[in-house]
Amino acid sequence: MALTTQGAQRATLTLAAASVLGLLVACNDSNKDEQTSASSFTLNILHINDHHSHLAPATSTLTLGGTATQVEMGGFPRITALARQLAAQQTHSLLLHAGDAITGDLYYTLFQGEADAALMNTLCFDAMVAGNHEFDNGDAGFKRFIDALHSGDCQTPLLAANVVPEAGVSPLAPASGSLLQPYLIKEYGDERVGIIGIATGLKTKSSSSPDDSTQFLDETSTAQQYIDELQAKGVNKIVLLSHYGYDEDQAMAAKLTGVDVIIDGDSHTLLGEGFSELGLNPAGAYPTQLTDAAGQPVCLAQAWQYANVLGELNVTFDGQGVVQSCGGTPHLLLGDSFKQKDAEGNYVALSGEALTQITRLVDEHPLLSRISPDDEAQALLTDFASQVEAMKAEVIGSATEDLCLSRIPGDNRSAICDASATRAHGADISNLVAQAFLAMSKDAQIAIQNAGGVRTDVAAGDISIGTAYTLLPFANTLTNLDMTGAEIRQVLNEAVDYAFNPDGSTGSYPYAAGLRFDVDRSRAEGARLFNIETRVKGSGEWVALDDSARYQVVTNSFTAQGKDNYLTFGTVSADGRAVNTYLDYAQSFVDYVKAQGSLSKPAADEYSTQHFYDADGVLQQ
Repeated sequence: MALTTQGAQRATLTLAAASVLGLLVACNDSNKDEQTSASSFTLNILHINDHHSHLAPATSTLTLGGTATQVEMGGFPRITALARQLAAQQTHSLLLHAGDAITGDLYYTLFQGEADAALMNTLCFDAMVAGNHEFDNGDAGFKRFIDALHSGDCQTPLLAANVVPEAGVSPLAPASGSLLQPYLIKEYGDERVGIIGIATGLKTKSSSSPDDSTQFLDETSTAQQYIDELQAKGVNKIVLLSHYGYDEDQAMAAKLTGVDVIIDGDSHTLLGEGFSELGLNPAGAYPTQLTDAAGQPVCLAQAWQYANVLGELNVTFDGQGVVQSCGGTPHLLLGDSFKQKDAEGNYVALSGEALTQITRLVDEHPLLSRISPDDEAQALLTDFASQVEAMKAEVIGSATEDLCLSRIPGDNRSAICDASATRAHGADISNLVAQAFLAMSKDAQIAIQNAGGVRTDVAAGDISIGTAYTLLPFANTLTNLDMTGAEIRQVLNEAVDYAFNPDGSTGSYPYAAGLRFDVDRSRAEGARLFNIETRVKGSGEWVALDDSARYQVVTNSFTAQGKDNYLTFGTVSADGRAVNTYLDYAQSFVDYVKAQGSLSKPAADEYSTQHFYDADGVLQQ
């Protein structure tokens, strides 16, 4: 169960170094409460985010000793094991979940949040913030998850200061009061820490399915409102537990006064510059050190995705609640199995001296932790897994090569492919999903799929039913829309504009089949997607989109409602020009793979994004 002795010593040394090298600041802060403590106070925050029902470990590839090495990565029982060990070593521990616990894997498809809640309750989180995907099945779906989370002794508080479910209407606001609270105050002897929950508003309304009556208030002004309220109560150490995104939270921090720490989620951001040498793509330092509107320090941390990383952030405050230093370790959790390619190019398990050397490299790396799963959590997972395996094991086809994921081309979304693999045309797999929908919808001539609806890469090898439902985890069906060419042009530009909007969602970026185009991020809004051509089903040649012609377009039922800023889809549906086929979109992909037998990357002329220009107008190749 325990971290290796070398790993424990390494973690201690890393934290000590981080404390020495942390950001030192002046003690005077006119915006803090005047109350002082006799000495400094160190808060130890353990955190995860965006585990998305990924409860079991997954096979991934790291560069170890300069060689591509397959590893067993993550798994919630490893989160439990390391969190329990670290919390036992800490004096002032705080355990936080930054949202999007559910949807994204068969564990949610089958158990609707029950499995996630059971594994989370092996730890008893001090707080969780509402993520946008908690609302994928409406307020009722979120309540079902909360009920499961509160079915035992833990009673984890759900925070969302800027979410207001309508009392007596939303299942989240029964007569007894809202199930979502704006903040909580955690006491450590005479020291008090305020934790405020901030949820992403516009993205949740557009990209998930909250009840129409549930309000989402402005993130920044709401955060400041409750910072002020806590300070008025004499609380001078403020943590934002935010499901808003790495870039968005950096921008928000600069506008706030009085925030000390931001524990972040939503953007699936890997932090920790040392991950680069492992073949991963970190977006910045762990923690990222910022300043607020008053020039005071703010520490921001996020822990990637899918129960792969447990963040350990250590923040020291002076007697007036001002951050003196912050540092820590994003622990990437690994098992004991390592594989490398043999002379024939097949991955084989290492043994003997080769295994000893790789194990030594892992144990010496400051960001890697070999850890055995917690016994209690593993027993729970094994019970759920036995029910999942029967469904997911059936092989339906194969991938001849890695099929890479991205949202916006080259965005580092893939877990198995370098960003250069998707820079020119975007995701392989999202294009193939669109091709599957076009094939499965009898009446459609064109298919359009939002990037965010496709959730994972597909590695070379067998494709199973489990692969399909992990790839396409939401409760969507295929919907046919009767549209003009002009409406198609408009909805595609709505989608890319929203994908590039800092307050939007990269998940709106469009992928298509029977349709291709160029995208230039440097162009004016409404004109970024152009040179649109069609090759409707049954046709052999590409021709320019005819604005006056009518086309049958298949999309998923989510975007057909106008979600993810596919506003014109919503208008077409409201106009009575939408027909729900009631074909489950994941099952449609299953049927397509069975019919094809194998999948490969699309031909160059079949990628929907033919040319992509960045924000400076530079062609990406």
